Amino acid sequence: MPQSSPSSPFERRTPDGDNRPRLVCSDCGFIHYENPKVIVGSVCTHDDRILLCRRAIEPRRGFWTIPAGYLELNETAEAGAMREAAEEACARIAIDGLLAVYTIPRISQVQLIYRARLEGGAFAAGEETLELDLFEWADIPWDDLAFPSVRWALGHWRESAGARLRAPFTNPDGEDGNL
Repeated sequence: MPQSSPSSPFERRTPDGDNRPRLVCSDCGFIHYENPKVIVGSVCTHDDRILLCRRAIEPRRGFWTIPAGYLELNETAEAGAMREAAEEACARIAIDGLLAVYTIPRISQVQLIYRARLEGGAFAAGEETLELDLFEWADIPWDDLAFPSVRWALGHWRESAGARLRAPFTNPDGEDGNL
């Protein structure tokens, strides 16, 4: 990504016709837009138990999460969620539908969370995972969840369990992601 520095032709300024500062090349006028990151993930289940992964990387190393991560270039959101489950849990999943869309403006993220089933029941810790397991609802390590959006997704999964998914859930009332 271009950076503004003494040796760089990029400077942070508001381009003509815009309303906010951007990185603009002082040589050619190219505007480098910085946009939110898209996170894709899934609440994966097998026999009414939920797959959770203990993170092996920062942020929140050692805390539990659903399989999720950054969407890659030239990848559909569904393919990204399936790839993340494969990378973090060595798992194949079948996506039921889009469960939720969360916006976290303080870290410039949009999160697309799917409801999915673990295919075949096989899973193992991937490179970014210390350990993982299937949890009954009552056994979820609520105090050790990595992020508020993991808690939201689990709650929305429970709210929608057994039902046909319709419009996705969004941030709970009063939860703007700026925690």
